[in-house]
Amino acid sequence: MPIAERVKSALERSSWIRKMFEEGARLKAEHGPENVFDFSLGNPNLPPPESFRRTLRELVDEEAPGAHGYMPNAGFPDVRRAVADYVGREQGVDLGPEHIVMTVGAGGALNTLFRALLNPGDEVVVPRPYFVEYNFYLENHGGVIRTVPTAEGFDLDIGAIDAAIGPKTRAVLINSPNNPTGKVYSRPNLEALRDLLERRSAEAGRTIYLISDEPYRKIVYDGVEVPPILSLFRNAFVCTSYSKDLSIPGERIGYIAASPGMEHIDLVMGALTFTNRILGYVNAPALMQRAVARLQGQSVDIDAYRRNRDRLYQGLVDAGYECYKPEGAFYLFPKSPIPDDVAFVRELQKENILAVPGSGFGGPGYFRLAYCCAPETIERSLPGFRRAIERVRG
Repeated sequence: MPIAERVKSALERSSWIRKMFEEGARLKAEHGPENVFDFSLGNPNLPPPESFRRTLRELVDEEAPGAHGYMPNAGFPDVRRAVADYVGREQGVDLGPEHIVMTVGAGGALNTLFRALLNPGDEVVVPRPYFVEYNFYLENHGGVIRTVPTAEGFDLDIGAIDAAIGPKTRAVLINSPNNPTGKVYSRPNLEALRDLLERRSAEAGRTIYLISDEPYRKIVYDGVEVPPILSLFRNAFVCTSYSKDLSIPGERIGYIAASPGMEHIDLVMGALTFTNRILGYVNAPALMQRAVARLQGQSVDIDAYRRNRDRLYQGLVDAGYECYKPEGAFYLFPKSPIPDDVAFVRELQKENILAVPGSGFGGPGYFRLAYCCAPETIERSLPGFRRAIERVRG
């Protein structure tokens, strides 16, 4: 076998998102890009704000000595201070730079965190549907995923999480606003989870952490609040990136923020700084660190995503689809009109519509649509959505 067995197995289970993206490339070559309606990949279509481009120009012109050199593995101290000041206000806690580790995006943040926390065989409880890469991130570090169902409307099912917690549980991992559903977990829902984790941690005699993956925190609609994890949970981490709110996913810049009241906080942050280095990241990109330090709280025009959400949601509902209206992120997760979501996604392909089966997210019977696309893509796709559902319903 020329490659590792574990990697071979992972390739066979590899992401549906990428599979559909590749199918899209084939269809675009065959029919022309304007005739293919690609909702497969959550790749932001909006340009970064002008402030981002202006900041880059300023930084290039400054060219301070050592600007592109190594820095402390947790990140530049002044960058961590800027992030801590902003996140502390946002989360309602007193954060210092010692509570922040700058990372290579949210994916880098999660891998850094899992490497620091997990012993082989430790379990992480994850509500489904969920971002499928969590499987591989946990496997990277000997962790075991324990998925649990969500309640109606994709709320956290506290009873299901309680039942899944066992002697090897190390953490509960949530993603809000959620990919693929667009759900934002409410404050009462999270308070119930906090009370559960405090009780079960006391019973187990060891900390069960809450990990919140939040790259879509700023992409919310209709006045919905994303509750502040770090002030609600004593033992919690926020892992996030600037990929979505600044439309810079290719720049790979994010951070881990830890609750300042966390038990053994100095040891934990030292471990995160160490694992950030030994995983090969060494440190987050220097130029991007310096850029985001000046761009705290800024984002693209979220209203553009809201308009896309409203048009696609209404068009699908009018065509007869059942669909939860997302509160955040830029995904719809409609129910498949037939039980086999993979078969229905293939039906959509006949209309040159690219969607991702819900099975790829642990949510069979649904499919995901990424509406971070041009408005005309949505408008021109709607007749095809209607034809597809009419065919399968006869």
